[in-house]
Amino acid sequence: MNDDVLRLVDIDPAPLSRLLARFDLRLLVGVAKAPIPGSYWGDAEAGLQENRLHARDDTPLHSILHEACHYICMDSARRRWLNTDAGSDDAEESAVCYLQILLADELDGLGRERLFADMDAWGYSFRLGSSRAWFEQDAGDALDWLVERGLVDERQRPRFRLRD
Repeated sequence: MNDDVLRLVDIDPAPLSRLLARFDLRLLVGVAKAPIPGSYWGDAEAGLQENRLHARDDTPLHSILHEACHYICMDSARRRWLNTDAGSDDAEESAVCYLQILLADELDGLGRERLFADMDAWGYSFRLGSSRAWFEQDAGDALDWLVERGLVDERQRPRFRLRD
């Protein structure tokens, strides 16, 4: 894993909070070095508990978006009891990765190009070797999953709604 990724401290958190609020998610920022509630991986990785997304200033933005997209992509029953483990299957996990790339474009200072670099630097693993190659050449099933559930439109634009 590479530490040369954008972190919460590197951006103005207000636009990120507004983006997450569109999905009924609250960004809660904890104190430095304190454990992050609901973090599956620990360390600086973002955590989920119900509609609260926990982070610290050193939390990577890709982690925040990834966990937010788990929340967006899960059904309401799982959201209601969410605590730490999103419990997704492979198809949903791919959709989460796809959606986080789309949502990166909603944040000034991030965007998909930087997110591709950060995902690769952090160690996300895709069959074609890079997140960009996967997104552009091998992620049709992830896009279909998102479209079928009404989370993005056919032109790959987020619909800013939760999965029913």
